[in-house]
Amino acid sequence: MRPSILSRPPSTLRAVDVLSPRSLEAALLLKAERPDAVPIQGGTDVMVELNFDRGRPPTLLNLNEVEELRGWSRENGTVWLGAGLTYTEAMEPPLSELLPALAEASRTVGGPQIRNRGTIGGNLGTASPAGDAIPPLLVGDAQVKLVSLRGERVVPLHEFIVGPKRNAMSDDELIAGVHVKPVSGRETFMKIGPRNAMVISVVSLALRVDGDVHAAFGSAGPVPTLVRASTDDVHTLPERVADAASPIDDVRGTAEYRRHALRVLTKRALERCLA
Repeated sequence: MRPSILSRPPSTLRAVDVLSPRSLEAALLLKAERPDAVPIQGGTDVMVELNFDRGRPPTLLNLNEVEELRGWSRENGTVWLGAGLTYTEAMEPPLSELLPALAEASRTVGGPQIRNRGTIGGNLGTASPAGDAIPPLLVGDAQVKLVSLRGERVVPLHEFIVGPKRNAMSDDELIAGVHVKPVSGRETFMKIGPRNAMVISVVSLALRVDGDVHAAFGSAGPVPTLVRASTDDVHTLPERVADAASPIDDVRGTAEYRRHALRVLTKRALERCLA
């Protein structure tokens, strides 16, 4: 049996430096000096790796004191979500009325403690195929803003996540936040798991009907994936979503079950949004 990290002699544990900048400028200076520093804010993903000794970065870059990464606002017809926006904040009106699928997804994330600490930026940075915030952001055509001392750049979310737990960030960059289109029609989020919350999804789906129909799924491929359809072709969407998936068999479900579940979720989401 693998020994617990708590049972190991202190001499076997490598120390981790913690840097705590108080401004975005200071954070970028530190990231440029220490490109191996792992950003941490809520820590709901990073601390799991540390606690189970799956990863021990030499440096943590604590972003909790960086005010510029917090909150949300309306900007030029889009909604700006700072990287430090928590799931709890995403659940609250008026933001929940602008991005209801994100609010619905946020309600399924962990328990109250996790929702109070976990952030949108952390979900993006982790780039997990099962990240619950990512499908709702995909259907809103999210654009990820990355910043460094070299300047800033904007990357469409569907290009930002390039593989399981891999993203398009350079070593000296941080996620500032995302721009998302507010919904003008209807949207929803659904997921399947052994229970409704505090669980990694077997499969998840966000769907937006806003002129055209956008559906994005998670936990059914190496990256969350977006599928678009016109309202004239909406009857083909459940099968198109299932065909776009490339699920695997694992302890949470089989590939066959995941494809079937995606068809069912897409049909239910269409019924809900087109009712």
